[in-house]
Amino acid sequence: MAAAATMAAAARELVLRAGASDLEEEEGPLGGGPGLQEPLQLGKLDITSDEFILDEVDVHIQANLEDELVKEALKTGVDLRHYSKQVELELQQIEQKSIRDYIQESENIASLHNQITACDAVLERMEQMLGAFQSDLSSISSEIRTLQEQSGAMNIRLRNRQAVRGKLGELVDGLVVPSALVTAILEAPVTEPRFLEQLQELDAKAAAVREQEARGTAACADVRGVLDRLRVKAVTKIREFILQKIYSFRKPMTNYQIPQTALLKYRFFYQFLLGNERATAKEIRDEYVETLSKIYLSYYRSYLGRLMKVQYEEVAEKDDLMGMEDTAKKGFFSKPSLRSRNTIFTLGTRGSVISPTELEAPILVPHTAQRGEQRYPFEALFRSQHYALLDNSCREYLFICEFFVVSGPAAHDLFHAVMGRTLSMTLKHLESYLADCYDAIAVFLCIHIVLRFRNIAAKREVPALDRYWEQVLALLWPRFELILEMNVQSVRSTDPQRLGGLDTRPHYITRRYAEFSSALVSINQTIPNERTMQLLGQLQVEVENFVLRVAAEFSSRKEQLVFLINNYDMMLGVLMERATDDSKEVESFQQLLNARTQEFIEELLSPPFGGLVAFVKEAEALIERGQAERLRGEEARVTQLIRGFGSSWKSSVESLSQDVMRSFTNFRNGTSIIQGALTQLIQVYHRFHRVLSQPQLRALPARAELINIHHLMVELKKHKPNF
Repeated sequence: MAAAATMAAAARELVLRAGASDLEEEEGPLGGGPGLQEPLQLGKLDITSDEFILDEVDVHIQANLEDELVKEALKTGVDLRHYSKQVELELQQIEQKSIRDYIQESENIASLHNQITACDAVLERMEQMLGAFQSDLSSISSEIRTLQEQSGAMNIRLRNRQAVRGKLGELVDGLVVPSALVTAILEAPVTEPRFLEQLQELDAKAAAVREQEARGTAACADVRGVLDRLRVKAVTKIREFILQKIYSFRKPMTNYQIPQTALLKYRFFYQFLLGNERATAKEIRDEYVETLSKIYLSYYRSYLGRLMKVQYEEVAEKDDLMGMEDTAKKGFFSKPSLRSRNTIFTLGTRGSVISPTELEAPILVPHTAQRGEQRYPFEALFRSQHYALLDNSCREYLFICEFFVVSGPAAHDLFHAVMGRTLSMTLKHLESYLADCYDAIAVFLCIHIVLRFRNIAAKREVPALDRYWEQVLALLWPRFELILEMNVQSVRSTDPQRLGGLDTRPHYITRRYAEFSSALVSINQTIPNERTMQLLGQLQVEVENFVLRVAAEFSSRKEQLVFLINNYDMMLGVLMERATDDSKEVESFQQLLNARTQEFIEELLSPPFGGLVAFVKEAEALIERGQAERLRGEEARVTQLIRGFGSSWKSSVESLSQDVMRSFTNFRNGTSIIQGALTQLIQVYHRFHRVLSQPQLRALPARAELINIHHLMVELKKHKPNF
């Protein structure tokens, strides 16, 4: 019963909360705060069902008991039946109040209903209007699509018409021959700018007509005749103009380079002929080749002949070799020899011909040199000749490439058609000259001139002369090697006994070698060549052997050493003027000079101080072997050495110095030898002092007569020459 009562109260509470939304907030019946807040959670409770399960009822009851309102009612002890009736009464009052409110607002409700009905009518009409608009928009959209399709089709037709118009315009422009073109081709001189402009137009129209004819365009037949007549007229005028220019090259005393350069302004003329009349183009090219080849050949033959007339009259001959003696006699009918054979082995100022300033200096003018009675060595003539050849060949090659529109092998062939005869003539002349040339320095300078000119041609991008440079070097190198080998053989076969009287001064053959070797080494340093160094090495070996053979002719070793030192010193000095200090030749002769100088110093000290030197060496050997006791038996010898040195060293040193200065031509070398001899003498005397300080000789009375080593050094410095 208690559970049923609780459920009834919960049901009333639920009904009360459902109707509370239409009432104003008022104080609850229990007097505490606001009205009911939350509905009771009854879930799916069914109290009328026969299948009511008490367990489920207990669950629902337990859930309702958790409600705050129920908890409050149970807590205060309110009678649920009374409370339920009160709730029902309040619900009835609320219901009646709501009915009265509806009755009072009935007119407003009726008015609201009429307004809603009118709004529905208006909305219905608007819906009809929007439907009509939608159908109109659908029809407009289809019309727009139709217009768009029509516009696309019209655009395609427009583009097609424009393309056809462009093609037809190009075709018509290419086929129509304007009157200005006809007038210029027929009447204007070829030198006027408008003739060149209209000629380019004619060339373009002729090319366009040929292209259209290949496509089968029938309209080409209407203009073919006009274009052919204009082309023939233009070819005739161009042919006459270019041939006239070429013939002007042939006039005597004419500087052909001026009209040749002017012809470059009309290089399109030849291009027009090449594209429209190849026979005429070939005729012009052949005429140009024939004319220029004759001009170059005539010019260079004349220039070469006049150039050789300003060469030195005295040139080296086959007998002017390094090993030939100056006293050699010639036959009665032979040519007079050089005033001095040494001139052909000396470089002097000849090496300036390969300097950058001289290498590209203006060419020699023979008649000016003859008028001033100037003479030149062969290498200067060779440089002038080949610089003119280089300059003209570069200009000619570039002109051929630009005017005749050729490149590569075709340009090379055309260049040799123009310059081939001239190059062949130059090679034959060089070969003829080299057959009787024995001037190795001149040939070697010519080799280096060619090497530098070849580099210049490469910088100018003119490869046409590469084969010519190789041919020139093929003539120069063998001749240079032959002359060098002839000099080597002449030195090898020289008999010192045939050279006449000998003295210890530097020999003229070694001087020739020194000048010659330094010349070749200084030239070769700019562009090194291993073959040259090998040949110079052979020559050096033969010269060293020759010096030894001549030295053997002297009776005394001292004279032999003086001769060797003078020659080595002279050769070393000449080489060091031009070659670098680390060159092979300088190092070799420096070693030979040092060795012979040391030997000469020992030979020089031997007569006055030989006994002292010998004793010092013997004593040091005994001390080193531990036999110093044997020195006790040398007291008399030591006493004699001490007194002999003290009484004669000054005069001996003075005589030694004078002898050295008389023996050596190079005072600086003599001074060095004297200084070396005095230094060695001081060292020997110092070693002599150390030997005498041994216990075996320490009590020797003669030790008091020893000269103080520092006093000796001061005295010897007075004998050192100053230059």
